[in-house]
Amino acid sequence: MFELPHAIPDPQVLLNLQPEELGGKILFLLRKRNAQPNRAPQDFIFANLIDDLWPTNYLPNYQPPYPTQMRGEIDLAISEAWAWLIAQALLVPRPGVHGGTDSRVLSRRALKFENETDFANFAISRMFPKEALHPRLADKVWSAFMRSEFDVAVLQAMKAVEVSVREAAALPNSNVGVSLMRAAFNPTTGPLTDLLAEAAEKEARANLFAGVIGSYKNP
Repeated sequence: MFELPHAIPDPQVLLNLQPEELGGKILFLLRKRNAQPNRAPQDFIFANLIDDLWPTNYLPNYQPPYPTQMRGEIDLAISEAWAWLIAQALLVPRPGVHGGTDSRVLSRRALKFENETDFANFAISRMFPKEALHPRLADKVWSAFMRSEFDVAVLQAMKAVEVSVREAAALPNSNVGVSLMRAAFNPTTGPLTDLLAEAAEKEARANLFAGVIGSYKNP
C-alpha cells in the first residue's frame, strides 16, 4: 500500500477516518493498480500491502512514510478498513481458488463505482438497517436505498404512508396527497385524530402528515 501516504500524508487524518471512509480510499488505490495498461487484474494480499507500507529492506537513511511509533494504530485502522471491504463483498476470493490463500480480487460491484461520491452513497446505504423500517416499507424502500436511489426510496415510502393512512381512515381512493392527510387528521372530524390530545397537538400532527406528503411524495 505504498500509494496510501500520497493519498493521505497525515497519519492522524488516516486514524480519524472510519473503516468505510478509509476503505473507500484503499479501494480506489487498488483500482488504480488494476487500471494500469497491459496488466492483468491483480490479486491483493493484505500482508503484502502492509509490507509495502513498512518495507523491511531499508535503504540507507530510509524513513517510512508514517512514524514507526504509530505503526500499531495505523495497521489496525487499515485492517479494519480491509475487513469492511470484505464484509461488503467488495474484495472477494478469486473464483476457482480453494482455501489456503488470503488473496482477494476486486468484485464486480467494486469496479462499478464511477467516483468516490458514488462509493460514499453506497457506504451510507449500508449504515441503515433494514430492521429499522416498518414491514410495509421494507421491501421496496430497502431495495431502492441499497442501490443508492434515495429519491426513489423516499417516493416509495411516502406512497406506502399514503396508502396506510387511507386504509386506516377508511377514506375513498379519490382522497390523495395533502387533502387526504388533512381529512384523516382534521383536528375535529378526522378519523385518525386523537380526541384526547390538546388542540395544538392535533393541529401539529395534521401539519406533520400533510407537510411530509406535500414535500416528499414527489421525487
